[in-house]
Amino acid sequence: MLEVADRSAALVQIERLGLFPVAVDAAKASAIAAAADRAAGRKADWRGLLPPTLRAAMARKRKPKLQELSTFTQQLANLLNSGMPLTVALNSMTHLESKGIPADVSRDLKQDVMEGRSLSDAMAKQPRIFSDLYVNMVRAGESSGALVEVLRRMADHFERFAQVQSKFTSALVYPAFVTVVGIGIMFFFMSYMLPKFLSIFQGMNVPLPIMTQMLVKLSHLFSGYWWLMLGVVVAAVILFKRFQATAEGKRKIDEWRMKAPVFGKVVKLNLFGQFARTLSTLLENGVPVLTALKITEQIIPNVIVKDAIAKTREEVTDGKTIAQPLARSKIFPQLMVDLVKIGEDTGDVPGALKNVADTYENELGIQLRVMTNMIEPVLIIVMAIGVGFLLLSVLSAMFAITANIAR
Repeated sequence: MLEVADRSAALVQIERLGLFPVAVDAAKASAIAAAADRAAGRKADWRGLLPPTLRAAMARKRKPKLQELSTFTQQLANLLNSGMPLTVALNSMTHLESKGIPADVSRDLKQDVMEGRSLSDAMAKQPRIFSDLYVNMVRAGESSGALVEVLRRMADHFERFAQVQSKFTSALVYPAFVTVVGIGIMFFFMSYMLPKFLSIFQGMNVPLPIMTQMLVKLSHLFSGYWWLMLGVVVAAVILFKRFQATAEGKRKIDEWRMKAPVFGKVVKLNLFGQFARTLSTLLENGVPVLTALKITEQIIPNVIVKDAIAKTREEVTDGKTIAQPLARSKIFPQLMVDLVKIGEDTGDVPGALKNVADTYENELGIQLRVMTNMIEPVLIIVMAIGVGFLLLSVLSAMFAITANIAR
């Protein structure tokens, strides 16, 4: 199916695709949409009720996830590897299921390529989907004539990063769930259940124990001034966001993240692994060293590591090796510096960086399990202390009332 002005334009485009037309017929808009949905294997959902332009606009607002980008890249590599011309492969991509990446992206790429642009230049026009890393690697693949191999390496690259993100998410889901549920239970008890007990205690005219008096004051605070507490939390979040938005604030927060007990080691392992994996992938695919360092610097989210990469790039510009400025930064671990130096001596820096990335990613998985195993008992102890305080406060008041009645 082609979107063209008339039958003649359709014939021209079909010939450009390297195909021989047997018949060319006009199709209704509803038939095109239905056929496209069947070809893509889409499931009916509420988005299907929206106009196509609105659906496309909603899809374009969200950046694709790493897993989605990996799937898209692998699909394109498979089509090209099967012998399809680039324009035909991009046309097929418009009908394949690529979650997170709308069909309009492939359609625009096909149109740009048919107009004479290279695939990398066409991708550079869509920075929301294709980062500088992606564009430069495709450009290197086009220059070397190994586009399929480069696309497959990129798919593996994004797949690895998606796995690392998944490890982080899995490690934090359980602690976050327990924390939210615990806070919800405490708030419900303090604001709803406890006042009912207090009305019984106050009717007995019995002096309440100190723990119960403390609980009463907390209950009044929760039930009478919850809006003030909510306002304080919202204000604290806003102030934190504003502080984080400043250059000095972001630096302080990034520095704290790297120095925090247990969590800091996890952050550093993730940053060093991300640096080594990205730089290795770029160099392996023929991207120049200075360009690779620049792209890696843009990808790393931590300001401190980003500045260290920038200084390394400046010194490499002066003709120095990568290992020397990495060592002088005092940010990167000695293991990374030593392996990079060995790679420079043997002429295989990408291979050395890949070994570094594998080492840190494996250690990251171990440290995430250690962190999770440490967080779980701490949360259990905190929850036990909170629940124990509530129970003792209520039971001590009940014991006081029982003793008074016995007299």
